[in-house]
Amino acid sequence: MAKPMTKSKIVAALAETVDIPKKTSAAYLEALANLAHKEAKNGFTIPGVGKLVVRNYKARMGRNPQTGEPIKIPAKRVLKFRITKTLKDTVLGRK
Repeated sequence: MAKPMTKSKIVAALAETVDIPKKTSAAYLEALANLAHKEAKNGFTIPGVGKLVVRNYKARMGRNPQTGEPIKIPAKRVLKFRITKTLKDTVLGRK
């Protein structure tokens, strides 16, 4: 299995594709990451890739798998990244 792209490889690939200096490419990548950090609570979409969404889970009752004892699981908020259908289909080879 191939290794995932590192930040430096992403910066180099972007710089080559768009024909800009690597320093500018790195600055754009940092700006995108900072914007995602700031806007994640409202939802943040990267067109063609996916979006960051906050998911709220209600409190519920669960069971301890070892003892079978019921336990209360508290409500929580989770940050998720939803991949676009087009990207999923492309990567998974669906038509």
